Amino acid sequence: MRALQRTLVSAAFAAVAFTGAQADPVADFYAARQVNLIISTGVGGGLDANARLVARHMPKHIPGKPTIVSRNMPGAGHVQATNFMHNQAPKDGTHIGAILPSFILYQLIDGRGAQYDSRNFQWLGSSDVDNMNVYVWQTTPVRTIDDAKKVEVLMGGTGAGSYTILFPTLMNNLLGTRFKMVAGYKSTNEIHLAMERGEVQGRAGNFFSSLKSGNADWLRDRKIALLAQIGETRDPEFADVPLLQELTSDKEAQTIFRLFSAEIAMGRAFLTTPGVPAERLAALRRAFEATMKDEAFLAEAKTSGMDVRPLPADAVARIANDILATPKPLLDRAAEIRGR
Repeated sequence: MRALQRTLVSAAFAAVAFTGAQADPVADFYAARQVNLIISTGVGGGLDANARLVARHMPKHIPGKPTIVSRNMPGAGHVQATNFMHNQAPKDGTHIGAILPSFILYQLIDGRGAQYDSRNFQWLGSSDVDNMNVYVWQTTPVRTIDDAKKVEVLMGGTGAGSYTILFPTLMNNLLGTRFKMVAGYKSTNEIHLAMERGEVQGRAGNFFSSLKSGNADWLRDRKIALLAQIGETRDPEFADVPLLQELTSDKEAQTIFRLFSAEIAMGRAFLTTPGVPAERLAALRRAFEATMKDEAFLAEAKTSGMDVRPLPADAVARIANDILATPKPLLDRAAEIRGR
């Protein structure tokens, strides 16, 4: 009898221990919850398509398998979404952001409307590291940067902190191009429609992967002329398109171009709010990394013509910290040139 009692007690303790070992507070938190994905651009652009692709596949890798609902929040060149993620979104791991990292340097050299500190964000990783580009529509007489120094070109733009405005401004000030910004478009997709209608003649700040997936016919049928690319090294697929820093022999101009190009090395970065508990942050990072290797995710990306060249969270954070550590004299000079 006593042996039987001891056996039953041991079994009970084992059951309790097993249940405790299986308990997962992160899974308990996310179960039946909704995670909001804030996208800093309008519907239809490359960042939007990429972010929604991640949102379709990431939930199954988060403990508790919550749903992810995408919400577009364009405005002020990514600043509106950045402000929201920093100040208004709950700090509990229920909000993640797909925001182009132009907001980091913008905070340092301009800061109008910026109500955030980039140092406080927590990075999940990047889904694709890809160069950006500058191009003009086929009907313009411009085919090279030298042509753009002689002819005024109307460039579509979204907001002051966006790449659509930033890079044409830098090129005007450092290279002598004659780009004229037409701002106020709600999304980059609207800029593309405006190009086709003849309202504007070009655009800056698109990723090559977005161009290939969203406007492949533009490349195939030579509807656009690629004037420059933005990044640390040339994209091998577009090796004949010069980098911004290769368009001048002026050392200061090259340094400024490299400073602004550093953000591009972060790619399509995903982040979450300040203050997320460590165990939930770790779970989100693991889920993002697992998504980048998910066969279904990779298959859909391939079908959609999207590239997947991920960067882990620590690498993204390292680039962000390097930008934040830029010496003040260089920032002041960059701000002066950008603001002319």
